[in-house]
Amino acid sequence: MAFAKGKYAFGFCDKTGFRYPLHELKEEYKNGAPTGFLVGPDVWDGDQPQNFLGRLKIFDPQSLRNPRPDRADDSRGIFGFDPVGGNIEMTGSVGSVQAVENETGNILVVGDQASGFVGSVSVTEPSASSSVNVTGVGGTSATGSTTVTSNFTNYTVTVASGTNSYGSGNKFYIDGSVSPTLSLSEGNTYKFDQSAYSNSNHPLRFSTTANGTHGGGSEYTTGVTTSGTAGQAGAYVQITVANSAPTLYYYCTNHSGMGGTANTP
Repeated sequence: MAFAKGKYAFGFCDKTGFRYPLHELKEEYKNGAPTGFLVGPDVWDGDQPQNFLGRLKIFDPQSLRNPRPDRADDSRGIFGFDPVGGNIEMTGSVGSVQAVENETGNILVVGDQASGFVGSVSVTEPSASSSVNVTGVGGTSATGSTTVTSNFTNYTVTVASGTNSYGSGNKFYIDGSVSPTLSLSEGNTYKFDQSAYSNSNHPLRFSTTANGTHGGGSEYTTGVTTSGTAGQAGAYVQITVANSAPTLYYYCTNHSGMGGTANTP
């Protein structure tokens, strides 16, 4: 049997009974399944898109290729942390520092803007006459720390009336303390500054005997250097403590009972 078709064929809406060009009638779906009705376009209610998932092929991949590096170390070296939750310690990885000794023997630690922002800066004074200044731009060691490790110590020596283990009278004061027991570590250098006027006529020296030459001992000179005249500008006595050095005693060459003990651990 032949059926009518083409632009002049008509059909009737299964909902309203109105006549429409046959090619305008639409198949109706409900819950993803055809109802068998043909309806006019003005009363056609399209089914929800999710009900067509079984009939439509949609290519929408969700998985990522290589979402993480093959090795955690790849990110540690670049970003300074382990992306999978481990811990990593960073020291001085940002910026750069340089130790420079100027013409006066002072050590300047200089760097760029990020010097020491993360981690620490450590400097060891190379000579007894050096001082250390750590400088930078904006915040050297703002997060980490700047550590200056020195093998040099400067003591200020003055003379005044006081009492020590030898009794009362004029005594050596070391950094303001009357005849303190000192601890001089082997290999380190200690400078005893005697430029204060009160040191006049009171040269400080070392001995392996308590009270030095006043106690029957002799002057100890190993690693000891002197400069200037006690009580005048620039005068000092300096000692670099030798390995296995004995216990020492500091004393005045002209007056008994002014000094004290200097252990050498």
